Amino acid sequence: MSHTYNGMPSSALPDAAWRKSAHSNPNGACVEVAVLPGGEIAVRNSRFPSGPALVYTQAEIAAFLAGAKDGEFDNVLNLRTFCRIKIVRPGLSGRPGGKAGRPKRP
Repeated sequence: MSHTYNGMPSSALPDAAWRKSAHSNPNGACVEVAVLPGGEIAVRNSRFPSGPALVYTQAEIAAFLAGAKDGEFDNVLNLRTFCRIKIVRPGLSGRPGGKAGRPKRP
């Protein structure tokens, strides 16, 4: 492997040791990552193991993971599909019926 670039075929990374999260979908639809010899991090879709790999710097991945841990991307998914948690959206009072509005002043 002489040159890595975004969108290169994953099959062009024969020495990559691909890993996926223990939280991955049991049917195999997962995001996989591999640390490349130059320190870059490749990301691919496990459903298409020979498909394109996106290649990022460690700083780019660190920034993404920090944002994910802080909840910056929680709005991308309907988390109720994946977790049994109650999601409270800004502007909703939490009152029965989910009516928006400000609490009444005493």
